[in-house]
Amino acid sequence: MSNQAWLSQGTLVLASNNKGKIAEFEKMFSDLNLPVDVIPQGQLNIEDAIEDGLSFVENAIIKARHAARISGKPAIADDSGLCVPSLGGAPGIYSARFAGAHGDDAANNAKLLADLKPLRQDGKAIDGMFVCVLALVEHADDPLPKIFQGIWHGEILEQARGENGFGYDPLFWLPELNVSSAELSKEEKNKISHRGQAMQLLRASLSQ
Repeated sequence: MSNQAWLSQGTLVLASNNKGKIAEFEKMFSDLNLPVDVIPQGQLNIEDAIEDGLSFVENAIIKARHAARISGKPAIADDSGLCVPSLGGAPGIYSARFAGAHGDDAANNAKLLADLKPLRQDGKAIDGMFVCVLALVEHADDPLPKIFQGIWHGEILEQARGENGFGYDPLFWLPELNVSSAELSKEEKNKISHRGQAMQLLRASLSQ
């Protein structure tokens, strides 16, 4: 199928039940002005897939295939998280459940700070990067999922800053802007974030 084939379906299922992700995607798809209705999988009573892959790419494909199989429609899935090299890449694919319970942002942030505390050296930044992998499948058994990856580099703060965003945004420092991710507006974040970068690659693929 061509890159535009999924557009002709008129509907694209978003394989996520994460309210923060859904809000960002709905805004970005609106900005892309694509002739397709994006339906969060929850509206179709589709529960989350079992994410048993060992990479962002594997999990994104698993989620997209799951939503496509149940809905019978093309689906797009995001698997994303925060990788901290000094922690061996953790929390990585386990970002949403780093502290145990899925989606407990406060606990996840607290664990990250605790794990980094013994590694901190005065005046030395701890690097981190947000990673987003989008997987788009035309149907559940699509042999060639379309993959779009965005990486957003920054540093990990010693304490939270900002009220916007979700997940690890309050701890993700952008030295070139002198703000945390949680201090950016939705519009500002979507232009430069890992998810925004991946969506821009999706947009670019439509002209290929």
